[in-house]
Amino acid sequence: MKVILLADVKGHGKKGELINISDGYARNFLFPRNLAKEANAAAMAEFKSKAAAAEHHYEEEKAAAKKTAALIEGSKVELTAKAGSSGKLFGAVTSKEVATELNKKLNISVDKKKLTVADIKNFGEYTATVKLFTDISATFTVVVSPEDK
Repeated sequence: MKVILLADVKGHGKKGELINISDGYARNFLFPRNLAKEANAAAMAEFKSKAAAAEHHYEEEKAAAKKTAALIEGSKVELTAKAGSSGKLFGAVTSKEVATELNKKLNISVDKKKLTVADIKNFGEYTATVKLFTDISATFTVVVSPEDK
């Protein structure tokens, strides 16, 4: 019997999957516990429309990530920081500061957790990468200059 799982069932599949299972297991275990429903014509139509909608949302997110990557790629983010007489910064420039400045400059939303930046403890130029989607990332330059007194 073909059923559509309504919840994860250990050893059989995850929620939303279409699986082939024995009639007794479906009637005696899955159906009474509302873990699955029979894959009749109406359920299959709903299953296919949900799959198409999920695919559409995935493609929209991917297109938005590509657009954002094109915007970020090759851009330059400029930050100022305080430093001692030797040129070494007090503390370090963090990915949170870089993400905030990138968001302000390009008017986009980038999460600091998706940002990869080397340890910035001196003035100069650094390369940073932001991962926007599964296989989409963008590289940009971070310039750290001394703060005017």
